[in-house]
Amino acid sequence: MNPAPPVGVPAHAPLVHVLRDGMVESVHHGSVVVLGPDGSTLFQAGDVDTACYPRSAAKPMQAVAMTRLGLSLPPELLALTAASHSGEQIHLDGAQRVLAASGSTEDDLGNPADLPFDPVERDRWIAAGRPARKLAHNCSGKHASMLWTARENGWSTEDYLDPAHPLQREIAATVEELTGQRIARVAADGCGAPLFAVSLRGLAAAAGRIASAPQGSPESVVAQAIRTHPEMVAGTRRDATALMKAVPGLIAKDGFEAVQIAALPDGTAIAAKIADGADRARLPVALAALARAGVAPEALEPFADPRLAVAAELAPRQRAA
Repeated sequence: MNPAPPVGVPAHAPLVHVLRDGMVESVHHGSVVVLGPDGSTLFQAGDVDTACYPRSAAKPMQAVAMTRLGLSLPPELLALTAASHSGEQIHLDGAQRVLAASGSTEDDLGNPADLPFDPVERDRWIAAGRPARKLAHNCSGKHASMLWTARENGWSTEDYLDPAHPLQREIAATVEELTGQRIARVAADGCGAPLFAVSLRGLAAAAGRIASAPQGSPESVVAQAIRTHPEMVAGTRRDATALMKAVPGLIAKDGFEAVQIAALPDGTAIAAKIADGADRARLPVALAALARAGVAPEALEPFADPRLAVAAELAPRQRAA
């Protein structure tokens, strides 16, 4: 186990240029790493070894921890466990099913009430005069599964978000095992769940381990649920879902403040963070990193935005003719 990554101001690098009529108008800094199946560094830019908060990119690790603790759900609901969902009806229904399976109710959820994350769904709710609900919060699937896991293990549920709760201690241990490093700092995520600071290198390592785990292992069960139900992990109008549909075997998860992880079945993995938290720069960096990881250009081409260009250092190398 490696020590905790240092806490400080990351030395980010310029990664994305915002273009207007061919001229650079704005620049987004960030950091990105691509790891090979053996954990070797295939590419890195910026600072990938200083601690950062993974935000919702941590959810696949949390889902693995709960699966190890006995969480047993159909694949679509396990994918929802690892989701930052859009608040579409399939997501609300799924979260309700998880709650019902453990004898819990929406009131038991520890996440705050919210409107759906997806702008289309949010506008529909507002137009209909529907109030914010805990079930509509993008993390409700994870929280419903945390309640399920706590009840299954005979643990208290009123304090399931306390970092000292047995559930959260087990999740922390899983995060350290999968990242291969000690947690640098513990905070509260926007949904109220404990948030564990690790490095981008550790995040990529964890994603690769989940994606390439032996069949039947908890990691493999989570990875397969994500692959087969990408619409539950994000939503029908979200880039993470579309990217997983476009690249066979890929698992991908984004997080607030412009964090992104993705991994191929052989364990090749990426992790990225945009310094200013601007989501518009997240996808171009992820695409360039996936190209560096060996994903075919034709699979990534539909996601390109001509207004956003990655820095020359990050741009995929041209293949020899």
